[in-house]
Amino acid sequence: MLDDPALLNRQAAYVEQIRAIGRWERSAGFLACLLGVLILVLARFRFGGQPLVVGAGVAVVGVGWALFVYTVVRRRMWVRAHPFDPNG
Repeated sequence: MLDDPALLNRQAAYVEQIRAIGRWERSAGFLACLLGVLILVLARFRFGGQPLVVGAGVAVVGVGWALFVYTVVRRRMWVRAHPFDPNG
């Protein structure tokens, strides 16, 4: 097991830095997906499934997922460029 507190602190800071990458984009993606689903529900029950409103809901959900994917790619690129060095 790891008993070195300095190493554990550096490792925790590294993980926290990774989690902080794209935090705003993840939140915006979640809200976009939520808004898109609400638009789809409205389209079904309020507007009788009109294609224009359904298409708008699907587009908003797509934007939300695109933000999620963007965040994952950005984090992956950062981790590859800055690997954790236990001796550093």
